[in-house]
Amino acid sequence: MYEGAVFGIRRDEVIEPSGVRATREMITHPGSVVVLPVLPDGRILLIQQYRYAARQYLWELVAGRVDPGENPRQAAARELIEETGYRAKRFRIFLEFFPTPGFLEEKMFLLLAEELTPGKAQPEEDEKIIPRAYNHRQLEEMIRKGKLRDAKTIAGILYYLRFLAR
Repeated sequence: MYEGAVFGIRRDEVIEPSGVRATREMITHPGSVVVLPVLPDGRILLIQQYRYAARQYLWELVAGRVDPGENPRQAAARELIEETGYRAKRFRIFLEFFPTPGFLEEKMFLLLAEELTPGKAQPEEDEKIIPRAYNHRQLEEMIRKGKLRDAKTIAGILYYLRFLAR
């Protein structure tokens, strides 16, 4: 039906596991990475950028599409450098999930980025990004007060704080 630079749309005639026949409209997507960068002092790096679909600036974890020929770790390293300038010695996938499985085929990989060294950001031409580091208490408060409104960021931070933070 449609094939764009970021996603495609198609209509499938399917037989569900229950035997029911149905028509499903699907958004195709190659998958994406969400990077949770942990600075040496334990703070987590977020970025702020304008999101047209939300019509506002949002604080988010670093994220982006997995390009053809890349694996999630390579995509995470590329996105981290592009959006923040930081390089990580270690990336570890700590969560995989489907953000909207009712109609979107995208799979997201959440990666922990550790042993960071700063560098110069290399944003894409249409990206105006502001990075800022937050401690755990600040992030919990931002979530509690509704200051973080991006679902992948909230999920990543809460999972990290609950199960991985030292």
